Amino acid sequence: MQILNGNEVSKKLREEIKNEVGMLKNVGKKTPHLAAILVGSDGASITYVAAKEKDCKEVGFDSTVLRFDATMTEAELIAEVEKINNNPAIDGLIVQLPLPKHINEKKVTETIDYRKDVDGFHPMNVGLMFKGLPCFLPATPFGIIKLLEHYNIETIGKHCVVIGRSDIVGKPMSALMLQKNCTVTVCHSRTINIEEHIKRADIVIAAVGIPEYVKAHMIKDGAVVIDVGITRVEDASTKSGYRLKGDVAYEECATKASYITTVPGGVGPMTRVGLLLNTLNAVKNK
Repeated sequence: MQILNGNEVSKKLREEIKNEVGMLKNVGKKTPHLAAILVGSDGASITYVAAKEKDCKEVGFDSTVLRFDATMTEAELIAEVEKINNNPAIDGLIVQLPLPKHINEKKVTETIDYRKDVDGFHPMNVGLMFKGLPCFLPATPFGIIKLLEHYNIETIGKHCVVIGRSDIVGKPMSALMLQKNCTVTVCHSRTINIEEHIKRADIVIAAVGIPEYVKAHMIKDGAVVIDVGITRVEDASTKSGYRLKGDVAYEECATKASYITTVPGGVGPMTRVGLLLNTLNAVKNK
């Protein structure tokens, strides 16, 4: 068994991005600029946006974070998005999710100029992705593809089972694995005999949001196991009062898998580097 180390791979990719940004600056090209909008005080969102700011600084990007109270109206948020759409100094924009319940996330996402949609959520980018055309890929599936490529994991002719059908991970992940010449099965809460599908998989990508859902008896010997899930589970024995759990029962599945990701340190860092790569491409493709 070999660990797919997202921390190490993302560090290598960030260094490559930093070098490329340096070369752009040396020839008088624009410095990539990523903007983020944060509405409200969700703890996980605050942490994630702070990590994105840190990443931008590390690779030499400019970054802007606009923070607003949860009382902000939908119209006010859309107006802020339009300002950034019309600002040529900013190359990429993310609106951190989730948004307060009174704001329509779909409407806000579709307001973002697809040429600045470095999260890859705009319908234009989704359509281009499914056609296999140049676009901004959703950061988590993009990061997973980069992780598989780094470890030279064979995908041609392999059977990949994606557990979960979200717009953010499951659906785009299935499309990208098809483009990698896998045979793809997408399983979800309504799938009958789901374990039988998972047992046939050469590559399992778990994005179901249920801690330790995938058990050792559900995977075959030698499977590649990618754990997208990350859930805070109460644990009084830790200083924080909780422990992070993935969708895969790591200890038992590691005894059967050929490659496996950890939580944390697996997919999470690759998601962040996927966002950086999209922002860099936003400048290069202008």
